[in-house]
Amino acid sequence: MGVVLGVDERWQIVDRERASLADLLEDLSPEEWETPTRCGGWRVRDVAAHLTMAARFSYRDGVREMVRARGNWNRMVHDSAVREARLPVAEIVANLRSIIGSRALAPTTSPREPLLDILVHGQDIALALGRARPMPPHAARDAADRVWTMRFPPRPWPLPRARLVATDIEWTRGEGEEVRGPIAGLLLLLTGRPDAAREWFARPAAAPGE
Repeated sequence: MGVVLGVDERWQIVDRERASLADLLEDLSPEEWETPTRCGGWRVRDVAAHLTMAARFSYRDGVREMVRARGNWNRMVHDSAVREARLPVAEIVANLRSIIGSRALAPTTSPREPLLDILVHGQDIALALGRARPMPPHAARDAADRVWTMRFPPRPWPLPRARLVATDIEWTRGEGEEVRGPIAGLLLLLTGRPDAAREWFARPAAAPGE
């Protein structure tokens, strides 16, 4: 349903999102870097550090982190991000800028994960700080489709038992009670962030389109 993003277009969006998020992070106060987010209690600095890792860490790094986490995927993601977040904030921002243009992927992930990660975690950071961060509807739709079909890496949240209908772009999935809202809000709902989704649903409606 709708236009499928091409590989190059997807990476171009990832690059723009990484650059704009680095700009946002660069202007944060020390207190803002420590702000808790709705992403499992991670602070802004933990989320930001996590976003720098997939494109920078080698396969060997990934294996080492998995061994440290005793094979638990979610623990590995959490613990490695918290360790990386110990870096000075200027270095975290520099690491994020350094991967603009990179096409490197974390082991076992598809080329769709970087877009999903930067869109959702960018919202984790922005909403925690009370900032508005637009999300391109066509990019959010691509990420929502990825979540809907994801089997591995494991999705840590169940899919909503509802019929999801986007109000700003052509996209419908699921069965049950209808939930309508902008595709960005539906993406946040799909990734286990109902409170963040409700914030998007409460925003003034935009005209449907690409």
